[in-house]
Amino acid sequence: MDFQVVVLAGGTSEKLSPLVSKDVPKALLPVANRPLLSYALDLLEASDLKDLIVVVEGQEAAQLVGAWVSSAYLDRLRVEVVAVSEDLGSAGALRAISKRLTANDILVISGDLVTDVLPGAVAATHRRNGAAVTALLCSVPVSGPSDSASSSGKDKAKKPNRLNIVVLDKTKHFLLHIVSGTDVEKDVRVHKRKIQAVGQMEIRSDLMDAHLYAFKRTILQDILEQKEAYRSIRLEVLPHLVRSQLRSDPSGNGTTVEETGNNAVLSSGNLQCLAQHRVIAPSAFNQDVLSRSRGGHRCCAYIATKSKYCHRLNSIQSYCDINRDVIGEASHLSGYSFSAQNNIIHPSSVLGSKTTIGPHCILAEGSQLGDKCSVKRSVIGRHCRIGSSVKIVNSVVMNHVVIEDGCHIQGSVVCNNVQLQERAVLKDCQIGAGYIVTTGSEHKAESLARK
Repeated sequence: MDFQVVVLAGGTSEKLSPLVSKDVPKALLPVANRPLLSYALDLLEASDLKDLIVVVEGQEAAQLVGAWVSSAYLDRLRVEVVAVSEDLGSAGALRAISKRLTANDILVISGDLVTDVLPGAVAATHRRNGAAVTALLCSVPVSGPSDSASSSGKDKAKKPNRLNIVVLDKTKHFLLHIVSGTDVEKDVRVHKRKIQAVGQMEIRSDLMDAHLYAFKRTILQDILEQKEAYRSIRLEVLPHLVRSQLRSDPSGNGTTVEETGNNAVLSSGNLQCLAQHRVIAPSAFNQDVLSRSRGGHRCCAYIATKSKYCHRLNSIQSYCDINRDVIGEASHLSGYSFSAQNNIIHPSSVLGSKTTIGPHCILAEGSQLGDKCSVKRSVIGRHCRIGSSVKIVNSVVMNHVVIEDGCHIQGSVVCNNVQLQERAVLKDCQIGAGYIVTTGSEHKAESLARK
């Protein structure tokens, strides 16, 4: 297909502290006992997109990711792992590797995207429409937009009132306007020239930018060069391309200017009164208008059906949500074959007397549980040692964890090599690698890590 793929794998995100560390960068964070990055790489392999550049923030993190990729995908994918400076942003990371981009079209995917939408379908749509950019848009997850997910258990009920506002043509193929982030709270201005060119529009507030894009390489490189201050693809590069569809130069340096006096203004208050989507300006859409304009380009959307799963892992809450989904309603993403009891218990694991492992659970190899334990809707990693009368509910327990008798864990994430001493209680907590939770202690909505 002659696409070059860039996977933006991140580094050690502060939003995911204390889950990530110098030893476990974000890309290798376990989701249902698989590294997060494996979900994106398997998806690309399924679309026969095998020439990849994986961009990792930080030299040490890049070495860890590179070693894992080399062993896991040997003879499967052609992967170059490139280290870039931290805190460049998605656009800055692309700018740092821009000279490595040589194909006609570039597919950019966030390494924290967990989805069953095939990237090849987005790439094919991009080529078919001759677009400058094609963005994957998905339905907003039940738990809320990935970009605004809360960072801890105690904030679960606090959902920011921010959604993308997306304006599409009546065929739903062309992206006419997009507003993200804090701009959602402002009035939305649609240029009169665009309204004249595109007679019928549909306004949607139920779609999420999934951070999977196909770009025409030359246009992408021009914008990255001309707009050196741009850091974000979602907040800056994509909106810029969409705004400049009728300009002679998509980098913003052309002579065609859209007069601010010819704007149609839609107030955010009016938009909030709309249903999830509403059609305005009834007239026929001429699909050739944008392409006929001198130097014009097309911005397209690939809208996934509501049955597709699409979620980004960029907060602790989304980490918990995705683990829950991948062992539950979206278990087809896990890559595992679940038992008749709808769980996975590795043959090498050992269960004590009267211990139960409920549906939607994974128990990895080498782990041992004592008598009268109960595990519900949880993931337990490799080589864990769990005592008797332990209850684990809606939680993730990573590798080499020791949990002594009588402990209760609910809605929590317990990282590698943690020790929970007898009768410790965790509710909605995150426990960093190597931490010791003392005997009889109770913690609620806390983040605990070694200093």
